[in-house]
This record gives sequence, structure tokens and C-alpha cells, in this order.
Amino acid sequence: MAKRGGFPGGMPGNMNNLMKQAQRMQRQMEESQKELEEKEFTAKSGGGAVEVTVTGKKEITKVKLSQEVVDPDDVEMLEDLVMAAANEALRMAEDANAEIMNKMTGGFGGGLPF
Repeated sequence: MAKRGGFPGGMPGNMNNLMKQAQRMQRQMEESQKELEEKEFTAKSGGGAVEVTVTGKKEITKVKLSQEVVDPDDVEMLEDLVMAAANEALRMAEDANAEIMNKMTGGFGGGLPF
């Protein structure tokens, strides 16, 4: 008579498949994260007078200013334009990250469905 309640010899087939699936998903997430970190996002403000580029790591790599926006009598406007472009580029990077996470987790926000 067979014993009940144990799994002699290792994990049951379904559990083993789940573990393999989880490992595959983890590798895909790591690859997607690496691709995202290498990607660049550029945003403009002031009608293109200010341009800021950030990486998927959320690091600013480039700030480009048009000469007409550099007014020594209105530094505050330039600061606002740089801030607006930087924030938009960072939002773009965050949105790309959220999109990858949604694809990988099936819309569960990174958590498990139970």
C-alpha cells in the first residue's frame, strides 16, 4: 500500500515546473531591466529650448540649452525649464519600467495573484 502525504524522491512535477517557470521569469526580468538601464529617454521643454536626457537608471546624461533661453536676467525661467524637462524624462523612464513590470507580472504589480 502506498503512503499518503509525502513526496518521496523530491518535488512533485508541478512544483518542479513552477520553480523552472519562476527562474525563467527572473532571467527575463533581469534581461529586461538591463535593457532598460541602457536605454535613454529625452524630453524637451520651452518649445525645445531645453532638452534633458536620462538613462533607465534615472541618471541625467545630457542637458542641452538653446542660446535664446540663456538670459542672465531670468535665471529662474531657465531653472524651471531644466527641471520640467528632467522630470518629464524621468517620468518616461519610470513609465518604461512600469510597462516592463506589467508585462512580466501579468498586471499583478509584481505580487502573486493569491
